[in-house]
Amino acid sequence: MNMVETGQDPVVERGYRNPTRPDLGLEVLTFADLGTRLPGELYTRPNRLDFHRLTLVHRGEGTAMVDFVDHPCGPGTLLHIRPGQVQRLPTAPGGSPAGLDATVVLFTPDFPPRLPSTVRVTDDPFGPASWQLSATDHARFRRALADLAEEYAALPAEDPELTRELLRQLLAGVLLRIARLSAPTPGKGSGGDRPPAAAQEPYRLFQHELERSFTVLRQAHDYAARLGYSLKTLNRACQRATGHTAKHLIDARVTLEAKRLLAHTDLPVAAITHRLGFTEPTNFAKFFLRTTGRTPGAFRGAQS
Repeated sequence: MNMVETGQDPVVERGYRNPTRPDLGLEVLTFADLGTRLPGELYTRPNRLDFHRLTLVHRGEGTAMVDFVDHPCGPGTLLHIRPGQVQRLPTAPGGSPAGLDATVVLFTPDFPPRLPSTVRVTDDPFGPASWQLSATDHARFRRALADLAEEYAALPAEDPELTRELLRQLLAGVLLRIARLSAPTPGKGSGGDRPPAAAQEPYRLFQHELERSFTVLRQAHDYAARLGYSLKTLNRACQRATGHTAKHLIDARVTLEAKRLLAHTDLPVAAITHRLGFTEPTNFAKFFLRTTGRTPGAFRGAQS
């Protein structure tokens, strides 16, 4: 665990560590158990994880923060925090720790088995952070996580090699259920039906390239050319998957990184400008004002 000191509350950089099974890239525990690891003010400080955290809330209420967006939590809420996201654990009104009855699953990026290329749950930078499940879906996820927890608890007693593989497959089942939740809703994109794999491929490749190149490529036509698609094809794929154009998604990714750097580092605006590939601080400031409605300085000040 490392802390990056800033003018605001320091962001805590948290690496994966399983205290009871240090060689296993998975842990299943209750939200109350998780809270005991973060006593006092450490609980309410922002964190950046290098692992995934799934939380399924059964009882209680609170508000979580994921990449500067508040997410109300109550019975049936499913949260997914991905590596690199800035987040704060759910709190009650007034900022005290939320007393949630919830199941928590922590896992490293390399623990789940390889899923089909069209399933983008663990590596989708634009994937949802929160779902409010129906009573039926909540019951299904609760049973799936209970199976995962039971096998996790049995690991020392049962055949370790087979149980590890079973844990990987049970986690894959949970992730596939999440992928099914992430399908387009009726009235958007393909009308509620998941598009065929060939139609999803341009967007999937764009996501990978965007995550690699958002600091150096800012125009949608550059991504289209690099991937070998027409701009029209790329935009159609992005709109089908997200409801937004490729340019909107590029700007959103750059803006998110700018917010992270402004809120949780002491880097001067000039250094952030350079890191994000802008030639001048004035150009970065105009971009940030256009996408957020605030100047970089005003946004940083509001985080204190």
